[in-house]
Amino acid sequence: MKPILLSTAYLPPISWMAVAMQTEHMGIELQETFPKQTYRNRCTIATSSGKLNLTVPVKRINGNHTRTCDIRIDNSNNWQLLHWRSIITAYNKSPFFLYYRDQFESLFFKKQEHLVDLNRELLNELFKALQIKSLEIFYTNEYVVKSDVYDLRNSFHPKSLTHHPVKIEFPRYMQSFEENHGFIPDLSIFDLLFNMGPDAFQYLINLKLSFEE
Repeated sequence: MKPILLSTAYLPPISWMAVAMQTEHMGIELQETFPKQTYRNRCTIATSSGKLNLTVPVKRINGNHTRTCDIRIDNSNNWQLLHWRSIITAYNKSPFFLYYRDQFESLFFKKQEHLVDLNRELLNELFKALQIKSLEIFYTNEYVVKSDVYDLRNSFHPKSLTHHPVKIEFPRYMQSFEENHGFIPDLSIFDLLFNMGPDAFQYLINLKLSFEE
């Protein structure tokens, strides 16, 4: 498979993680102009009331022309505590939440200045939890359009797929509030990890992916 080029993501959706894991070499775009309302600073979890979006508040130092690498986190309110409390409420009774809680909790109380640094630290911990060791990651230092990679920078969006959509079928796994809302596919990787634990790795590896050229 050709190398994959992805956007940065906050607690990425399962689809993003599956694509990342099923390649040996992936890049993460940092030089693009930061778009609004994407998984770059948002994740979706399942609660007793249904889907819940958790959004990291950000500041665009150059307005709409701010590059992703320059996006600052707005720490003027205690968003981290609100996110972590929401995650606890959603997953406290899931089979593996307590197993992973200590690994992630401290990151929600560590102040970060830049969004990409927060996402990078969370991704590193997710790779550790999933026991991913062989994946090579590069971070872009300029914005270019490359023909020798699968350009999936805009393929994962909370509302729609806009470019090079990735088609994935999501087999059911047990979710905490499935009896309330049915199975909800492609939530944050936290949903899969806290519900499946070590089996999350095999679930991601076994997902069948197809790319539109």
